[in-house]
Amino acid sequence: MLRIMLILCSVFVVTAASPVFSAQVGIVTKFSGDVSFKAKGADSYQPLTRSMSFSEGAWLKTGRNGWLELSLIDKSIFRLANNSELELERFLLDSSKKEGLFTLTQGKLRASVAKSPGLTSSLKVRNKAVVAGVKGTEFLMLSEGPANVFFGNEGIVAISGHDGLETSLLPQYMTQTTRGFTPIEPVAVEPDTPIAKAKAAFEDATGTVPPEDWVASNNLPEIIARWNISYGHYLADSGKYEQALKVFQIALDLAKGADIRCDARLERSAVYSRFLGNHDAALAENLLILEEHPQAPQAESALFNAGQIYFELSNKERARERFNEYLRRYPNGKHRSNVETLLGILNR
Repeated sequence: MLRIMLILCSVFVVTAASPVFSAQVGIVTKFSGDVSFKAKGADSYQPLTRSMSFSEGAWLKTGRNGWLELSLIDKSIFRLANNSELELERFLLDSSKKEGLFTLTQGKLRASVAKSPGLTSSLKVRNKAVVAGVKGTEFLMLSEGPANVFFGNEGIVAISGHDGLETSLLPQYMTQTTRGFTPIEPVAVEPDTPIAKAKAAFEDATGTVPPEDWVASNNLPEIIARWNISYGHYLADSGKYEQALKVFQIALDLAKGADIRCDARLERSAVYSRFLGNHDAALAENLLILEEHPQAPQAESALFNAGQIYFELSNKERARERFNEYLRRYPNGKHRSNVETLLGILNR
């Protein structure tokens, strides 16, 4: 009897110390740097140790230099780059089907999903704004705030926003979305382009070994955001105004630096005012620049734009206020001549 009790106690201790509480999902085969895990229902993260297996509901997290490789029970491989967080929400594999649901709350993931002939397969990677449905394929997913960027490597990935409309991502194409919008029309990743260099940096960060440094990985959101400014401008010139507005919004949500954010708002303002006749929306973009980044170089154009929009809306008092403010702040500014002309009209 005593022996049976000791065995039962041993089983309890092993189970309590293990992160496995339900159906097994996979095992961490490699990792480096700052990597931690949180078991289902746990309040805090703990440092990862070698060859740990994980079950449904577990969380994996990498720090500023963290990297890990997770091998799922169906032989699929997930690799997380630095500053990433992934929830192993659900995974089922039996003789007839394979179903999985994973949530990337932030960071960079490479998912190499094993083909499962003869099985009904439904594996999804999501966050609060987007869902990627995959079968046997490989893709890259960057989640930065509300923005998400996808690169296709193999097979087809079905990506959808809150409206459920799917965008099919093919190999050597990229698509992106933010705030639950329908993903934009996929763009070919052409060799020797800025977006191809971004993809190469992404692949390096999620390769079979971690990169020697994380500079390129950390710069990915800003690189893609800057590319979006150029691409959105191209879309606007092509008459695809709603797509252009989405792309500029993605740039805003990806970028932390004032320079890109201000450029994106100026471009959105131009689309609203020049092409869509929505002066209120255009005005809001310029006022946000003045509120959030009053010392940025783009604040000069934002201030002039605000005065000009008030002028076009026949709000003479506000227009005069903005133009006089412009002359005080930028006495030798590039818009001085136009400001003086418009003030002259207002004063008459």
